[in-house]
Amino acid sequence: MTVTKPLTDLEIASRATMQPITAIAEKANIPEAALEQYGRYKAKLDINKIPGQATGKVVLVTAISPTPAGEGKSTVTVGLADALNQLNENVMVALREPSLGPVMGVKGGATGGGYAQVLPMEDINLHFTGDLHAITTANNALAALIDNHIHQGNALNIDPRRILWKRVVDLNDRALRNVVVGLGGAVQGVPREDGFDITVASEIMAVFCLATSLEDLKIRLSNIVIGYTYDREPVFVRQLGVEGALTLLLKDAFKPNLVQTIEGTPALIHGGPFANIAHGCNSIIATQTARKLADIVVTEAGFGADLGAEKFMNIKARQGGFGPDAVVIVATIRALKMHGGVAKDALSNENVDALKRGIENLAKHVDTVRAFGVEPVIALNRFITDTEAELSTILEWAKSNNIRIARTNVWEEGGKGGIELAKQVLDVLATPNNFHQLYDLQDSIEEKVTTIVQKVYGGAGVQFTDTAKKQITQLEKFGWDVLPICMAKTQYSLSDQATLLGRPENFTITVREVIPKLGAGFLVCLTGDIMTMPGLPKQPAALRMDVDKDGNAVGLF
Repeated sequence: MTVTKPLTDLEIASRATMQPITAIAEKANIPEAALEQYGRYKAKLDINKIPGQATGKVVLVTAISPTPAGEGKSTVTVGLADALNQLNENVMVALREPSLGPVMGVKGGATGGGYAQVLPMEDINLHFTGDLHAITTANNALAALIDNHIHQGNALNIDPRRILWKRVVDLNDRALRNVVVGLGGAVQGVPREDGFDITVASEIMAVFCLATSLEDLKIRLSNIVIGYTYDREPVFVRQLGVEGALTLLLKDAFKPNLVQTIEGTPALIHGGPFANIAHGCNSIIATQTARKLADIVVTEAGFGADLGAEKFMNIKARQGGFGPDAVVIVATIRALKMHGGVAKDALSNENVDALKRGIENLAKHVDTVRAFGVEPVIALNRFITDTEAELSTILEWAKSNNIRIARTNVWEEGGKGGIELAKQVLDVLATPNNFHQLYDLQDSIEEKVTTIVQKVYGGAGVQFTDTAKKQITQLEKFGWDVLPICMAKTQYSLSDQATLLGRPENFTITVREVIPKLGAGFLVCLTGDIMTMPGLPKQPAALRMDVDKDGNAVGLF
């Protein structure tokens, strides 16, 4: 008996026939003058040479609270775009760029899966066009310039104990969370405590993603608060006079990256990971460029609707001047059973009761999207272990609650497996919505956070630590309390406790710090035990990775 082993994502990607990037650009009506090729299958776009207005409709893909069982949000995003392309719609994908942290840590890759992937998969998952390296370099250049300023006489009177700016690296490295720099005597600088964040949780990444032009990028960089003086006055990048140098380091990275799906749908990949500790959406520049070039733009936001989608709508949409015309919530029966209390190794067994309990997590995300004035479509991502009883349970639940739902099988079938979903999305796009943000910027910090906790998470309220309360008083003093809120919270639960699955109730979110990110234009609220520098698991995905004798990657997935 011959057993056929399914192809891995990497094998599928490596066997795909890619079109030259010039052909993809031509399909998207990108002027030749705007195309800056990075080899045969990648290019950057000079946005200044792309005419027209950003008028395309935006489809935002989000998901239920993620589980180890997998939901397939990026896969559905790509598959939906391919399905719309099969229906002869003028469509582009606008995706986030993978971070080496999760690629080498837990995820092993982040370019979709099966026959719904963006290519070249290997390149995109590794160094791509060097954007993340440029962001890392700009961040660390600023750190070096801060320490040099202090070493050279400290004309700005910066208090080394109150420096907010950290160094970064695009890897999960818990050993770097807290370090001491400047040791070794007077010639080595001024000793102080420091630390590292992961690159994609940095303010430079947020600035990069939220800037609307190169000029806006420079202004945002100049507005970054790096710390405080001995008199507790804020110190800005513009006082150091280095915003020009930082912009210079980022100017090429700031151009969106053009690639393709397996089916040849044009895709822009640019910035954005980590919606649990950062902004978590791809760049405004990429989304707006896609809206110039296509009638429909399919984009995604990190993790569940409580994180990425909330930030897309309350932060990105507000700063970009557009909103989602449709929202897709990705779910799997496997993941919903896990939210219902089933262990990972028992998910293949039929369990309708657990599914019914887990559906409550999906229900909350539906309520959240509806709170923003948008009617969602559920993409029920198929697994071969789904039973007819389980399928009928969730389909009946959706019908009884007047929720659109579409069975989706894009991993196996590519765009063909997303046709039902695409048709439902097109129906939503043809219907005007009532999109609005959930809070007013003039609301107090406490009011804005409470709104997010109650309306998005379904929690009872918020507890601010004494440290957070002091920080809020300081933020109010400087007039920074009018900024939107970027919540840093575990992705695994609607609460700030990762183990509370499903739809927890009557919980309180603890905000331990409120950190100003004036360049990005928001305030970061750190909740629970969330870290801005993650650690690696016991068995990192890197252990599976290798390179063959021909120089091809092995073990990405």
